[in-house]
Amino acid sequence: MARLLFPMSLLSLLCVGAIFGFFYAWVCSTMWGLDAASPEVAIAAMQAMNASVRNAVFFPAFFLTPAFLAATALIAATSGRRASALWFGAGAATYLVGAFLVTVALNVPMNEALALVAIPEDAGAAARVWRDYSQPWQFWNVVRTIASGGALLFTGLAIFQLERKTA
Repeated sequence: MARLLFPMSLLSLLCVGAIFGFFYAWVCSTMWGLDAASPEVAIAAMQAMNASVRNAVFFPAFFLTPAFLAATALIAATSGRRASALWFGAGAATYLVGAFLVTVALNVPMNEALALVAIPEDAGAAARVWRDYSQPWQFWNVVRTIASGGALLFTGLAIFQLERKTA
């Protein structure tokens, strides 16, 4: 089991880094770009992006990150690497609560509601739809970005502790 620790550490790091980068890109470019576009274009673009995001490339980073982190924590614990196990476990818990559950409970329902919206022909109505969606969606995206960034930091600390060979 101990020989799985290094490859699982790398897999955990890769997945949590990928999902942090995914959420971060929405914070610092995608949503700002959509906010700068006309509301009709922003709504249509977001509907298209939301329809395409659930795919085989996205799946491992979003859905498997907490499992990989938890499995790596377990392997570290059974290998006598207690400090690393705690950091990997903290990363799993932080991601699960602050990013995964926030996404499932808040961002996804907002996305599903937006998917049902017929784009208003009236510019004022379209602006209201976009504002009512974009502002809360971005708030919760920042929360999940911070959480996944924290999970990435914890994963780095776990790997650093492996190198220190401390229990």
